[in-house]
Amino acid sequence: MNLPADRALLEEPTRLILTNYRRLRGCDLVVPDHDEITALFEAPRVVLSALGAFGSDHIFNYANRRALELFEATWHSLIGLPSSASAEPVHQDERRRLLDEVGRHGFIENYSGIRISQKGRRFRIRNATVFNLLDDAGHHLGQAATFTDWNPT
Repeated sequence: MNLPADRALLEEPTRLILTNYRRLRGCDLVVPDHDEITALFEAPRVVLSALGAFGSDHIFNYANRRALELFEATWHSLIGLPSSASAEPVHQDERRRLLDEVGRHGFIENYSGIRISQKGRRFRIRNATVFNLLDDAGHHLGQAATFTDWNPT
């Protein structure tokens, strides 16, 4: 999987993810580089983000290469989908509690949960960091997640 042909699609999500992660965690998600778009897309960890108001189903707006591989998706098949599509219906309550907690505290660490790929394969993520995405004025835009630990279930 290569970077989407239109790099402009990646500029704003990349900036939001890196800026908010740095602000909330006090460190960089990827090694600062002159080409942050490529650095984040090629990072050796899963990185996803989705936009939406509190209480609504967020819509995926970013997935790096590792995320696309894990979710067995292409950029065009994942971006624009509701993020709830990544969790089986039985796990929706757990997902809603996670999003509410992140909304209240800004981020959480050590999140674990079951997700499902676009081909129907289930996997458990572990030790995920989920964090809010805020614009420059501090308005909530959505949330992002990053993790390196997952196993098939």
